[in-house]
Amino acid sequence: MVGVTRFAAVDLGASSGRVMAAAVDPHRLELTELHRFRNGAVPLGGKFYWDALGLWLDVLHGLSLAGDVHSVGIDTWGVDYGLLDARGDLLANPRHYRDGRTIGLPEELDHEVPPADLYRRTGLQRMAINTVYQLRAERSALLPQASGLLLMPDLFGYWLTGVRTTELTIASTTNLLDPVRRDWDRGLLELAGVSADLLGPLREPGTDVAPITAEVAAATGLSPDVRWTAVGSHDTASAVVGVPAEGEDFAYIACGTWGLAGIELSAPVLTEDSRAANFTNEAGVDGTVRYLRNVMGLWVLSECLREWRDRGRPAELAPLLEAAAAVPPGGPVFDVDDLSLLPPGPMQQRIARLCGEAGQPVPASAPEVVRSVLDSLATAFARAVRDAARLSGRTVSVVHLVGGGARNSLLCQLTADAAGLPVVAGPVEATALGNVLVQARAQGVLTGSLADLRALVRGTQELRTFQPRSATEAAR
Repeated sequence: MVGVTRFAAVDLGASSGRVMAAAVDPHRLELTELHRFRNGAVPLGGKFYWDALGLWLDVLHGLSLAGDVHSVGIDTWGVDYGLLDARGDLLANPRHYRDGRTIGLPEELDHEVPPADLYRRTGLQRMAINTVYQLRAERSALLPQASGLLLMPDLFGYWLTGVRTTELTIASTTNLLDPVRRDWDRGLLELAGVSADLLGPLREPGTDVAPITAEVAAATGLSPDVRWTAVGSHDTASAVVGVPAEGEDFAYIACGTWGLAGIELSAPVLTEDSRAANFTNEAGVDGTVRYLRNVMGLWVLSECLREWRDRGRPAELAPLLEAAAAVPPGGPVFDVDDLSLLPPGPMQQRIARLCGEAGQPVPASAPEVVRSVLDSLATAFARAVRDAARLSGRTVSVVHLVGGGARNSLLCQLTADAAGLPVVAGPVEATALGNVLVQARAQGVLTGSLADLRALVRGTQELRTFQPRSATEAAR
């Protein structure tokens, strides 16, 4: 493939990770999966952790299969971090955002920074998992011993190159970043018990950071000239780059373990109405703002499947989706963002409780539960899209659903029905594609704006369109 450059994308989601290789030129964008592996919460002593070192071994294995690549980009989930000691070693396994240590801490911080003030300063959706609350919990634990704090993608980048940095899109998930200045809010850092020096210098996505270490080169067989390129290292930031949109009148839903539904703006929306609607303003690539609402996502469904498997019940997704599609519409819809659904545990029981409290029938069979979950997700996605348009003044004429949820035809159709808008499904690997596109542009293989990068996605990836149905059509 003369003229084609290869890149490696390390894409670590909350429930799985993968290392991908991509061949890129101005007319070609081809992804190859090298290694896919499990990820998730590790329970120990009533707490939840990430297996960071196990993930690092999987990353190295995947990179050992990458061959001749020009650079590596890393994206992960948001809010979580690793603490380093004075020698640069990891102090402990990073805590998982589903850990209960932040319960009550948002209310505690309210006494020092009123919620309206915090929103004006950071523009972030109120969620107990946000880094600012985790650091409050850490103040009496490991934080006083730390000489460095790296958010998850930057932790892996540090192990890759030995360079400490904080990429901007992942920094914007912390509740510590000013979304207008795109810099740390020093007063909030002080309240969280950290300094900007502890966090390392902020870098924009698309920055060429450093070459890999000799140790990584030896472990993977990669050339020591391979570079780490800072991409949109929050996985949603990369996913939004990989949205195959044309024009500006689109909404996106990045749907995996979480569902992130919103629009792309040039400036944050910091109004009281926006705060009341629980919308977040996270940094995107090229100075953009990801104006969105976090929705619990397919986590709810995956926990139901895990629960059924543990009980020895049939839990194959494909037949369950087929049976769920045959369930009549108009069934129970519950609040998928209820905090009781956040931790691992008996999900069907929680769904039954939420339906009962809402005065709705309780789904009994597995297909009924699946249909209720998907109807509830579609309702939440459609509400988020409408709210994003209303609060920002932006017109939305199409919804792009990317990520693993794009494989779920029933969810895509139900979302189109609930939103009353066409839903374009795909690409499934939008995050890895966005990761690679930012690398390729940073290294001079591609040029142009986000619109140009998205045109390449649109012209090379498989997409499906779901048109909204009327209630009568949906009932047939």
